[in-house]
Amino acid sequence: MALIQTNKDLISKGIKEFNGLLNQQVFSDPAVSEEAMVTVVNDWVSFYINYYKKQMSGEQEEQDKALQEFRQELDTLSASFLDKYRNFLKSS
Repeated sequence: MALIQTNKDLISKGIKEFNGLLNQQVFSDPAVSEEAMVTVVNDWVSFYINYYKKQMSGEQEEQDKALQEFRQELDTLSASFLDKYRNFLKSS
């Protein structure tokens, strides 16, 4: 089942906003622990999922599929961000 356009647009908007949030982060000393940063990023993902969940369209199956795709995209962005953070911690 293909995603309906409204949900595709919401996912695209959410990914853009989430990526903007990640790009705004400045790593500086004293750094928070890796575990703390993982918790923060997971909280951000949950916030975005919950926020956009209320705006999804279509039947429940369609909404679930859209949210699953959205979560996968956010998890991918999060993993890349956390890799950069780990590299920062190693270099400081």
